[in-house]
Amino acid sequence: MINACRILALVLCLALPTAAPFISPAAADDGWGEDEEIDLRPGDRGEDVRWLQQRLRQMGYLFTKATGSYDKDTRFAVWAFRKSQGMQAANIVDTDVWRRLTRPRKVRPLVKTGSANRVEIDLRRQLLTVYRRGRPVLISHTSTGAGVRFCQGGRCRVAITPIGDFRVYKRAPGWTTGPLGSMYNSLYFVGGVAIHGGRKVPSWPGSHGCVRLPMSIADRLYRMVTIGEPVYVRQGHKLKG
Repeated sequence: MINACRILALVLCLALPTAAPFISPAAADDGWGEDEEIDLRPGDRGEDVRWLQQRLRQMGYLFTKATGSYDKDTRFAVWAFRKSQGMQAANIVDTDVWRRLTRPRKVRPLVKTGSANRVEIDLRRQLLTVYRRGRPVLISHTSTGAGVRFCQGGRCRVAITPIGDFRVYKRAPGWTTGPLGSMYNSLYFVGGVAIHGGRKVPSWPGSHGCVRLPMSIADRLYRMVTIGEPVYVRQGHKLKG
């Protein structure tokens, strides 16, 4: 039987002055409280995962269906959400993450005077944010230049993602293959550097300089961004820890 008093105490504890808290229906049905942690990790299934996915979709971190299975796309979305809240990228959805899901911090822009429609890339947090009419509508984990020296075709250089103000000047749909590997739905914004999808997107800077994204995000982004879209690349905000 559900402990009604316990649930009422949780609701009163989380209540906001301007809006009702966003509480997982699955957690409420189970009588979940502050003293009982519901930790989620990749591979978990159930209504708590579905609620997590629905919330991430609402906030622009996830663009696949809420299946109730903690899959790869959900993991990328959790990484992005954690980093947007100043936390380190990690797979676990613990008490701190649940609290942030109910009361998320406002996403801090890198360029306050930037165009209302723009793409921002935060190198320190490895985070890409798309703005529409001045509001963040897509927030994704990314993997940018690794900062290591590499050689290709007799030329050696350091794998960096350039900092500055750019614009998308070329779009390449689907898969394309170049001397440094394959890219999906590429959006070029300076030289041979592009925002693109990839099958491997590590939690650390791991590219030759491009801005690598999860495949589902690359699909969504390609439908949103056109030629001439501003792209702002900055060192970015610090994470805790």
